[in-house]
Amino acid sequence: MSAAEARVLAPVLPPEVVAAIEAEIPNYPVKKGAMMNSLHHVQKALGWIPRDAMVEVAALLEVRPIEVLEVVTFYPMFRDRPVGRHHLEFCRNLSCALLGSRQLIRHCEKRLGIRSGETTSDGKFSIGEAECLGSCGTAPMLMLEDHFHENLTVEKLDQLLDSLD
Repeated sequence: MSAAEARVLAPVLPPEVVAAIEAEIPNYPVKKGAMMNSLHHVQKALGWIPRDAMVEVAALLEVRPIEVLEVVTFYPMFRDRPVGRHHLEFCRNLSCALLGSRQLIRHCEKRLGIRSGETTSDGKFSIGEAECLGSCGTAPMLMLEDHFHENLTVEKLDQLLDSLD
């Protein structure tokens, strides 16, 4: 049996995610237009977007799997690997960097005992970095569970981490 045939026999996407994606498709003039919302559905259900899920989304939207991979790897809100239950995604672009994001990342790494790109052994926390999260006027900032935490200081970061413990 080929890998492609195995994927057909063992789908990654839960039926409710497939149904949600199929419900999105009529909202767009071409199926590919439903890509972003489809990927949000997958990530919400699985916590990240594995390669096999990308293949299934591609089949549903009638595009090549590479087109789905390109979207997943381009946008910082999509994750192509598992992350902790609380994923701290720090903006590292110019405004945030000038206002201390690197120091905040180092503080977080020290406090959690992991480096950026890693997950704690209990799976509770992970640290990531995004090129830009589009909040330059309120830098430095991070995104946690789709919520922005802006004008960060070490004290505010510690309060946030304490609230998650």
